[in-house]
Amino acid sequence: MSCFTEEHDLLRETCRSFAEKELKPFAQKHDEDESFNHNAFKKMGPLGVLGITIPESFGGGGSDAVGATIVMEEFGRCCASSALSYLAHSILCVNNIYVNGSEEQKRIYLPKLCSGESVGGMAMTEPAHGSDMIFMETRAEKRGDRYFLTGTKTFITNGAQGDLFVVYARTGDAGAKGISAFIVEKGFKGFSVGKKLEKLGMRGSPTTELVFNGCEVPAGNLLGKLNNGTAQMMKTLDIERTTIAGISLGIARAAVETMLWYGEERRQFERPILDFQFVQKLLADAEMEYQAASSLVYNVADRLSKGERVTKDVAAAKLFAAESATRAGNSAIQVLGGYGYTREYPAERLLRDAKLMEIGAGTNEIMRHIIVRELRKNAS
Repeated sequence: MSCFTEEHDLLRETCRSFAEKELKPFAQKHDEDESFNHNAFKKMGPLGVLGITIPESFGGGGSDAVGATIVMEEFGRCCASSALSYLAHSILCVNNIYVNGSEEQKRIYLPKLCSGESVGGMAMTEPAHGSDMIFMETRAEKRGDRYFLTGTKTFITNGAQGDLFVVYARTGDAGAKGISAFIVEKGFKGFSVGKKLEKLGMRGSPTTELVFNGCEVPAGNLLGKLNNGTAQMMKTLDIERTTIAGISLGIARAAVETMLWYGEERRQFERPILDFQFVQKLLADAEMEYQAASSLVYNVADRLSKGERVTKDVAAAKLFAAESATRAGNSAIQVLGGYGYTREYPAERLLRDAKLMEIGAGTNEIMRHIIVRELRKNAS
């Protein structure tokens, strides 16, 4: 695509080589163990991708939304769980601090996050509140030079292994304008990791609850302005949804490659099953949808990098890529037949991982709502 520069091509080559060596061989094990690939994460620091959108002066990669999406796709192709943990760290935490943080906060936190010394995450969702974040119940009350956070967050990627989190809490009246963001370290008094959630897919990316029991946060760790958390979150939401669509692309590509390989290797009636039209249809449709999704996602990433407002098209890209990945995973199982239903092959894991893409960072239903809302707004 025309949006790819020589730097983007080199980044893709580097990340593909890294993922083939450090992620793919261990993906099944971490899925079975529900464990985080610490070894690979540490090696991402020297690779320069843990702060992919952050200037090199802070230890980041200095790339744009296209570059970040490339990393997600290449990591997602080899291990979607690792890609998800990487996204929570590099986009939800690191990019958030860079965009909304003070110079002192950037100086303190970004170098350690970009080097891999610290693992980051974000905590917004609550047990009773998902898409409707403006009704969150976690509160932050200021007393002296500290804020005291009380509440519970759930579905937190990197919750088990995270060293610090961007946490959203209510600091004002009900509604969108009463929410603020804070940088919370795991060592702060009153902070604890809650129960670990057992999941259908993305099992190599542990998910937990975070509990704040009067958690003491220095006033200097208020991220951005008081009661401005919703606006700050919205400012980084488009890149979050664009890059998570990159993971969907990676899953879809892995499914296509699995079908192609197995279709050539597996023989029935003295011929490769890829000779049969039904198998050809499943593979061709998956490749067709991958190509269409890739064009849509990278077009949006390129426009986002140029500063364009692309909220509607981001929703469309995330939605189409997610549904394409799920269909591709399902087709891979069908092509592999009985073997596709076993854990001996990656097809079933691809489908399980793909399902989260239809839920996380905004459900398919929310994406459709956004598309129609923006269409109506533009038509009026």
